[in-house]
Amino acid sequence: MSAQLKALTANDLASGEVVFLSDAGWASSYGQAVIFDDDAAAQTALDTARSAVNVLADPYLIDVAAVDGFPVPTSYRERIRALGPTIHPDMGKQVEGGALIGALQAARGAARSSGRLGLIRKR
Repeated sequence: MSAQLKALTANDLASGEVVFLSDAGWASSYGQAVIFDDDAAAQTALDTARSAVNVLADPYLIDVAAVDGFPVPTSYRERIRALGPTIHPDMGKQVEGGALIGALQAARGAARSSGRLGLIRKR
């Protein structure tokens, strides 16, 4: 059995922006997110992110599943965070358009990310 796909997210303390761990550091675009298929590597990345207390707020892992061939967060909340503000379709990150944005918008399900649940339980 393979590991559940994961991505690492947090909020940037300087800007408040939702960020995702990318190959080049932290990116505001979900499309640049590293998708982990190895639990140990994902946990190591999370542990490293938690040590960046002056840079990031509340890093946690999110569950990801393939939708239309793209890795999409399973949690409705995380899809909203990936798309940006959803008050109007011509605002936020969804303005970029493209196949990944379409997959994020088309995804269904309201499952909570196991990483977010773990963060909530710690409080």
